[in-house]
Amino acid sequence: MTRTKKTYPIAMAALLLSSVALAGCGTDSGKSGTPASTSEASAKAPGNDKDKDKLDPVKLKMYVIGAPQGDMKMVQEEMNKYIKEKIHAEIDITQIDYGDYTKRMQVITASGENYDIAFTSSWAFDYRQNVAKGVFLPLNELLDKYGQGIKDTLDPRFLAGTKVNGKNYAIPVNKELAQQFVWRFNKKYVDKYNLDTTKVRTLEDLEPLLKKVKESESKDIIPLAVPKGFKAYLPFDYLFDDNIPIGMAMNTKDFKFVNMLETPEMKSSLKTIRGYYQKGYLREDVATLEGIDNMKTGKWLVDREITQPYAEKGWSRSAGYEIVTSAMHEPIIYTGSAAGSMHAISANSKNPERAMMFLNLLNTDKKLRNMIQSGIEGVHYKKLSENVIEDLPAMKERYAMPGFALGNMFLTYLHADEPADKWDAFSKFNKSAVVAPTFGFNFDPTPVKTEVANITNVAKEFMPAIYTGSVDPDAYVGKAMEKLKSAGMDKVIQEAQRQFDEWKKSNP
Repeated sequence: MTRTKKTYPIAMAALLLSSVALAGCGTDSGKSGTPASTSEASAKAPGNDKDKDKLDPVKLKMYVIGAPQGDMKMVQEEMNKYIKEKIHAEIDITQIDYGDYTKRMQVITASGENYDIAFTSSWAFDYRQNVAKGVFLPLNELLDKYGQGIKDTLDPRFLAGTKVNGKNYAIPVNKELAQQFVWRFNKKYVDKYNLDTTKVRTLEDLEPLLKKVKESESKDIIPLAVPKGFKAYLPFDYLFDDNIPIGMAMNTKDFKFVNMLETPEMKSSLKTIRGYYQKGYLREDVATLEGIDNMKTGKWLVDREITQPYAEKGWSRSAGYEIVTSAMHEPIIYTGSAAGSMHAISANSKNPERAMMFLNLLNTDKKLRNMIQSGIEGVHYKKLSENVIEDLPAMKERYAMPGFALGNMFLTYLHADEPADKWDAFSKFNKSAVVAPTFGFNFDPTPVKTEVANITNVAKEFMPAIYTGSVDPDAYVGKAMEKLKSAGMDKVIQEAQRQFDEWKKSNP
């Protein structure tokens, strides 16, 4: 889910995998990464003292992403008993499946419905686009008054990275903040051929491993198992989805956006991946391959994914065989990664204060946070200790919730096979991250929206084949460049640079 910043399908796959067991967060600036205790959080949460009795009862409407679950009503009834005690409110949650979420929310928003809270992100129900349309309410004042627990718990870089024109319009989920791509290896073949994965970092480093498996295994074993969304990692901070080759070098000195097809890094990468394709390391249909079932079949050596601490455990558990990884680069914090999972309050909400109170609870109250994710004790899970649970069949069958989309992950229970230092590892992961040069910058494409649409169409036409080595870059990059320029790529770069330079004056 990409070089890193915005490969949404891959990012989404990583998020889905980590939904219950692996999503996490980190902290900075002296924050420990461990949330306040439930009692401490309750003491800080507005509406939790005697004054709550002065609040009129309200019902909040909330939309969340994820496949609708059969036991949602049952769990919601239990949650509402608890929420009433805290803030004199009830919550009415509607789940919308991943593939339908953006379109359904666009229709709901266009209808003028006065819902209260909705999931938004950099990859679903697009945060920046909806801010530009006035769909979401500015939250700074509400945060100061009713969301102090959120501010005390959340890594401040989440809020800094998701500001638009100095204002926050959504509350990021407290989880992993940094992004890091890794090569994932099927350990079966690593062990079988005694392959050294520890020194594999670049696309070029893969060559001897791919060659060995290609020469030694049957044709149905895919050495480099990737779909059409694959792009080699390049040290650039992308302006858009990385299908569009506009970016700023990670080690930039002049802070200039460039056409990446003109850079030596891109040219070298395309030459390498073309060679791999010609040698049969990738599937012949990779340029049109929407997805790949290598995890299910086990007939692969290496693919690429976004990681987080202990991700190998979750991947291995899901696959049913062992997976090991090697990092492509250090963890990096992008604007897009800060906005990977968020909750916004609708501009049409009739109860924005109470909505913020609820979000504050969701991010500070351990009982509520675990109830919305894991359901009811004894029905959906059983406790093995105070902070460790075991899923019961009902959870998998009727209440498999997307934990990454539900609020502060640091409050969630662990499973027995998860390490006790999981959250500390996430904190260290984020603290070790470097900050991308455009972190906090949110490009407004409105002045060049026609050109953006045009270059997006050109990128869809050319880049999947070029990025996967399916065509000769010497023959096709020139054609793509010509069409991109005719579609207005230079104008988009100029506008992005103008906006960035203005933003940079206030954000040195």
